[in-house]
Order: sequence, then C-alpha cells, then structure tokens
Amino acid sequence: MHKFLPYAWFKGKCVPFNEAKVSIATHALHYGTAAFGGMRAIPDPSSSGSMLLFRADRHASRLCQSAKLLLAELREESVLEALGLVLKANQPNCPIYLRPFVYTSDLGIAPRLHDIETDFLIYGLELGDYLSPDGVSCRISSWTRQEDRSLPLRGKISGAYITSSLAKTEAVKSGFDEALLLNTQGKVSEASGMNLFIVRDGRLITPGVDQDILEGITRASVIEIAKNIGISVIERPVDKTELFIADEVFLTGTAAKITPIRKLESTTLSQERPIMEALRSKLLNITEGRDPEYENWITRISL
Repeated sequence: MHKFLPYAWFKGKCVPFNEAKVSIATHALHYGTAAFGGMRAIPDPSSSGSMLLFRADRHASRLCQSAKLLLAELREESVLEALGLVLKANQPNCPIYLRPFVYTSDLGIAPRLHDIETDFLIYGLELGDYLSPDGVSCRISSWTRQEDRSLPLRGKISGAYITSSLAKTEAVKSGFDEALLLNTQGKVSEASGMNLFIVRDGRLITPGVDQDILEGITRASVIEIAKNIGISVIERPVDKTELFIADEVFLTGTAAKITPIRKLESTTLSQERPIMEALRSKLLNITEGRDPEYENWITRISL
C-alpha cells in the first residue's frame, strides 16, 4: 500500500490529502488531458530539518513545457514555491516522491484544449527503491512506442502512458519485471517509464531524442556526468540485437534512479558493470548533496 503524505497542494493551497478531490466528470480523467512530473526528495544527510530536491528547476521547467503543450499556463516559480510549501506542511523524515500535476479541471465533455479550465496540484508519497537496485528482467514489448507526430512525447502527457501501462502489465504477466519498447522504425526507444543506456567498448550509448523518447532529466544528468568524468557518450539509434551483446545495459529515471538490466528475454546479461557503477555512485553522492561540483543541482528546503 502507498503511504501518501498527509497534505497535498490543491486549488492553490495545502489541504489534507483526503480532502483533495476532483469530480468524476473532470475532463482530464476522461481524455488524458493532463501532464505530470515526478521528483525525489530526501532528508539532508548533513543537516537535520531540511530536504534535498534533485534538479527541481529542471523538473519545474519540463512540467511548464508540458503544460504549454496542453495550452495551459504554468509558471516555474509557482511550481517551485508550491513544492516548498508542500514539504514544509508535511515535514517528511524519509525519502519521498513528489507528483506535480497540471490538468484540465473543466467538467465539459468535448475533447478539446481551448476555452477550458485548468488547474495544478501536487501530492507525495513515501518511496524507497522503485526497481531492485540489483537489476531487473526485461522483455521486448509487443506494444510500440508512439511517434511524436501523433503525441507530444517531449511532454509527460498522461494520456500517452496507456502504452506504458499496457507494456508494463504485459511484461509482469509474462514473468518479467519491466518492458522495453521499440519505436515505429524498429529501434529501441525506452522502457515503460525509464530511459535506456548501453555500454559497448567503453562508450556509453543511448537512443537520441529523435527516437521518440521522453527527454528524461536523469538521462540528461547521466550524460553530463559521464562526459565530465571522461566517458565517451553517443546518442544514436540502438538496435534490439545490440542489447544482447552490450557490455552493460541499464535504465535511468527519477523513480528508477540507475537500475541495471540483469536479464533480457531468455538471455542473462553481464554482471560486470564498471561504468554503470561509477555513474550510480557519482549520482548518489550528488543527490545526497555530497558533491560540491554539482551543488547547483540540489535545492535545499528548510522544514
């Protein structure tokens, strides 16, 4: 069972979570006309009474860009201010996941984005490891990742996640932990809610933004970290067969952090992952506020 934080941001203020309710006629519920973000907050290991947010500015910026795709207005400053107020209201003392959400709150029945009310909310829940840090098993999904010409994939549009939901359930029901989706060109795109990296001959390779991926914030962070520590990074199309012969294969995401793939279909992959482990260790130090070089990636909220 999820353990939700006691207070949520709803209708412009912090209210008890159980009082933050929407109508069954809410437009976004019926048409997927919403966009969401997700970010982790952890207690500051070096100071009691404060929480650390990882790349809060980037998360707020992406949510506002997603809102723009829905023809909704949302300001980054408003998102960041509300996040701070939610943390102060809840006084968390463990790692949590925050879900900011912009949605069409109108009660109309026409599928549209013009002349319609929108609103913004935030809730949170306690969250440890979303996926096992020891690694996950994956299958290639029978479902295909959508194209950007049919859905604005650079935004985290809620309606787009029907494909992720179908792929995830298909994977779990067939004995795997996670799904990998191919795009309409037959190239590897991403997992159900994570970006993908492989390592070949000491080089870090990941599908580019032209492969119908979500422009993941953890993905961008891993790329930047890798370049800064001297690892060659290549963004290009990835073939399915490359996954089976790669030296390392791993996933990245806000919830997943950095998670290795230990098995793909019926093939057990290498357990030697020196590049992934170096990146994971570095990212952990950054998110815990212990790396001065990346201090600007961390927002400290005093409770």
